[in-house]
Amino acid sequence: MHIVAIILQIILGLGFIMFGVMKFTSKEMVEGFNHFGLPQWLRVVTGLLELLGAAALLIGIWVPALAVIGGVGLAIIMFFAALTHIRAKDPIQQAFMPALLLILSAVVAILN
Repeated sequence: MHIVAIILQIILGLGFIMFGVMKFTSKEMVEGFNHFGLPQWLRVVTGLLELLGAAALLIGIWVPALAVIGGVGLAIIMFFAALTHIRAKDPIQQAFMPALLLILSAVVAILN
């Protein structure tokens, strides 16, 4: 199972680096937060937390306690992301990716 955890940590770590950077660089993210009625400072905080979580997952390959912290933190962020899509009455497909990332992040935390 250790190999599965490492593979998940690498995939999620790289993915959340991309998602975190997008919070700062993507016009679609600005529009998305406006669509949800959320303040733009929350977009910046979310991006920073995603980058920290990604770093924790990647460093967690060697320091498993960090993988647990990163996995739990990212799972919490993805819980609220899925909830935000549901609250906004977006199509259920839009809540699928955050829900999947929530599950995968929780699996990483559990495996470590």
